[in-house]
Amino acid sequence: MSSAEAPRAVVVGIEGARLTEREKALFRQAPPLGFILFSRNVETPDQVRALTAECRASVGRGDATVWIDQEGGRVARLRPPHWPRYFPARAIGDLGGGAAQRAAYLQARLIAEDLAALGIDVDCHPCIDISVPGAHDVIGDRAFGSDPGTVADLGRAACEGLLDGGVLPVIKHLPGHGRALCDSHVALPLVDTDLETLAASDFVPFEALADMPIAMTAHVVYGAVDPEHPLTQSAKGIEEIVRGRLGFDNVLVSDDLNMQALDGPLWQRAERALAAGCDIALHCSGDFAEMEALLPRAPVLSGQAATRWHLAASRRAPALPFDRAAARDELDALLATGAVA
Repeated sequence: MSSAEAPRAVVVGIEGARLTEREKALFRQAPPLGFILFSRNVETPDQVRALTAECRASVGRGDATVWIDQEGGRVARLRPPHWPRYFPARAIGDLGGGAAQRAAYLQARLIAEDLAALGIDVDCHPCIDISVPGAHDVIGDRAFGSDPGTVADLGRAACEGLLDGGVLPVIKHLPGHGRALCDSHVALPLVDTDLETLAASDFVPFEALADMPIAMTAHVVYGAVDPEHPLTQSAKGIEEIVRGRLGFDNVLVSDDLNMQALDGPLWQRAERALAAGCDIALHCSGDFAEMEALLPRAPVLSGQAATRWHLAASRRAPALPFDRAAARDELDALLATGAVA
């Protein structure tokens, strides 16, 4: 592969249920590392399978990854009637003990089965932020609970379920979004909690799961770390907290560049995130004009970022044997006593 054809350090969204001719032309010229799907890209199983194949063909790489946010609860791009409904993380966490761990594993394993059948190989799940009273509900029931050790244990169970199903997990939102008082989709949160408290609470699940292949940053300013920049664009925060204190040395991907916690043109938001130490920038809107400005400017995935990516990709293995019907029955039975949607 020539350098002109090498993938850029960007994962992009696309406009609709099929690639347009202008998208195909752009992706040939400046191929992204991968693609992320949203509800606008999803109609039926056959359509999604055709779309994931088309995405890979557009960049000429059968190993191009296709990502999705499929957590269960309110964050689910695949929904009935074509795909099952899954439970929010809080409902699983509320089970407690071994039942919660088993349910976290089973749900993730079932989700992996759904995704692998469609050609999707990366899931932005689990959310291992902790629940903090009084915080904005953008995390809310997406968190397994408020106890850092429990969140770490259930997050690991979910990661193992995805990996056993041949899908790479993305832990999020590093180093912890659960304390934010506003939604980073619409504004820049500031967390002014002292470092000792963060280290004893928010950081704990991420440190415990530092062996996972991919993590997503939080667009949050942590005043005790770097009062000037959101973590996604903070060289100090990434070096000292993410790579240092938490010991996470695997693939670091930004949260969505389109979120209003960040400012400036999209290409500049990506440039700042990558310069700060993110390995991959994530652009989700599918807006063609934004992609046309971003992709040709984005650097080729290279150096340590490429090494991290290849190590992460090697973690994706063929799915282990699995009885889907029995697993769904067991999951439903475990959650039967909870009042969940």
